[in-house]
Formats: sequence, structure tokens, C-alpha cells
Amino acid sequence: MECAAVDYLRRRPAVIRWGLKGVAWLVLVSFMAGPTTAWGVEREWEGAGPFPVRNFQPIQLLFLGMPGDRAAVIKKGALDLRIELADTATVFDDHTPRTNVQMKLETVRSGLFLRYGLTDRLEVAVEVPSYYRYRGILEGAITSVERMTSGLSPARKSLQATSFAFNVRRDGRTLFNSGDGEMGFGDTTFFGKYQFLQESESKPAVSLRVALKVPTGDASRVFGSGHPDVGVGVALEKRVAAHWILYGNLNGLFPTGSVAGLTVQPSMSAIVAAEYLWSQNLSFVGHFDYYSSPFHSTGTPVLDDGVTELTVGFNYRLRENLLWQVYGIENLDFIRGSAADFTLSTVMTYKFGS
Repeated sequence: MECAAVDYLRRRPAVIRWGLKGVAWLVLVSFMAGPTTAWGVEREWEGAGPFPVRNFQPIQLLFLGMPGDRAAVIKKGALDLRIELADTATVFDDHTPRTNVQMKLETVRSGLFLRYGLTDRLEVAVEVPSYYRYRGILEGAITSVERMTSGLSPARKSLQATSFAFNVRRDGRTLFNSGDGEMGFGDTTFFGKYQFLQESESKPAVSLRVALKVPTGDASRVFGSGHPDVGVGVALEKRVAAHWILYGNLNGLFPTGSVAGLTVQPSMSAIVAAEYLWSQNLSFVGHFDYYSSPFHSTGTPVLDDGVTELTVGFNYRLRENLLWQVYGIENLDFIRGSAADFTLSTVMTYKFGS
């Protein structure tokens, strides 16, 4: 089984291989550059902040997602280069009088993220994502865990004989459809963050966030919404003890136009996170994440319902200028029928400048 999975990775998802090559390149450059590349003398670690999570459900990825972020901004003239790989397993088998939804797939989201400090209070950023949809490599592990705990989910049980499915129909019309092995770039997003309140002994750091998603992805292949989206949000952070930092994000998202002929409405996302600084180079983070849906009254919970999830993972500084993050996202199922099953992600961030 393991050899078959490795062979499948070698033959099919080139985006995974190129993403891993990018991560390896960052590690190599960091170690060749030496310890003085970013800041010179090593200083006390201030933590890494929340993970860059979003709603990874494949259809929700069409919309603007404001990833988890801290309130603090990077210093003037500094540049962050972040490469992210997230593999999301999704399974739905939902049938109503008006809708028919069958989805069983994994989506690899690769993100290239650049962040630059314009001033000591203002930073700007851009992210270019790409997506790869395939039958996946997590099925065996997820099935084993489900059988040992809550039992095989009804959707996974009914689609056991199906290797790949991505088909959403409503009133006899296909809304979303994709084949195994589809790959393409998604919509590009521009970000800005202004820190208007510095952290003090009694007050948290607070920042205003804005975002604009532009339709660079191919909507006909379900890689983009075909319309711009706008987002605005607030980020907070506060060190509450020597080793503990708390974070909060609250975002309002405003999609435009229609998607697959469906009307959309404003939505929101919220994150509450805690980071424990285990050592000078290692920390652990836990999130509680919520996302509402821009769809409404479509007739299927896969599109209409919100998502409640738990995120856990670690941050490790390989060097002063190189951060490695690994996290997993599990659907808590407080709101049923709309969340991706499980996401596993790894992130590398290389820091240039002072």
C-alpha cells in the first residue's frame, strides 16, 4: 500500500512535488546563508501566531478567505516569503428533492505568499494559490481512525466503491463538476494590515485587515469564482503569561456577482487561538475556527451551512530566519454536512530583512 501511494505521487500530482521542491529550496538557502541572514544576533522569540487557516472545503475555496494572522506587523523593509501545502480530504453524499451532491476527493492547495513591511505599522501582501484535485492518499488513514472511533461516516460508507467524485447538481443543472487530476491556478488575493494599537501590559495589540480577491482563476474549471471579493477584519493578540499568547481574528467577507448561477451574500469568519512557547524555537498552537457560507437557500447543507473546526499543530524555527509549521484541521461537526473531512498542512516561511 505504501509503495503504491509513493508511486501514485510520483506519477500524478506534480504540484505536490514542485511544492516540496520549493520548501526544500527555502531550507537549503537558509542554511547556506548562515545565522546572520535575517537579523544577525538571535533575540527572544515572540511566537509565530495563528496558522494561515481558511475554509478548505473545495467549493468554499472559490471565495475570499482571510487566513489566520496575528495583529503584529513585520518591520519596515522586511520581506516574508511563505510556501504552503495543504491536502484536504472531502466526502459528501447528499440528496434532496432539488439537489444531488457527490464529492469524494482530496484537494492539494499550494500557496505562494509574499508579505512586505511598508512602515513599522503597515504591511502589504499578495498570495497566488494553485489547486490539484485527485483521488487522494489519506483515505486509508481516515477510514482506520473512523472505524476505531465514531464508525465509518455515512457518506464515506456509501461511496466506498467510488475512487473520485466531484459533482453538484441542482434542479437538473450541473453547478460544479471536476475530474480526477485537474490542476490550475486560483484567484489572486491582495492583503493589507495596519496595526493601530501596540500591545501593552493592560491592552492587546490590535490591527485592521483588508483584502481584495481578483478573479484570475478559471471559473469554468472550478478554480475561481469569476468575480472579485472584498474582506475587512480585525486581528488581536495578547501575551497573558510568560509562555502563553492569545489571538483572535474576526472577518467580514463580501463576495460579488453570482457563482454558478447562485446568488451569494456576505459571510464571516472567526478564529480564537492560543500559542504555548515551549522553548526558544518551538511552540504549539490550538485554534477554534468558524466560517459561515456565502450561499443561502440552495437546498443542500453542503453549500448553505457554516463550518466549525479545530486546528492543532506546531511551529519550529529551523533557523532565526526560517519557520516551519505543521497543522491539522478536524471538522467538529457542530454544524453538520458542510465541512471538509480533514486537512493536513505544512508551511515554510523565509524572512528577509531587518
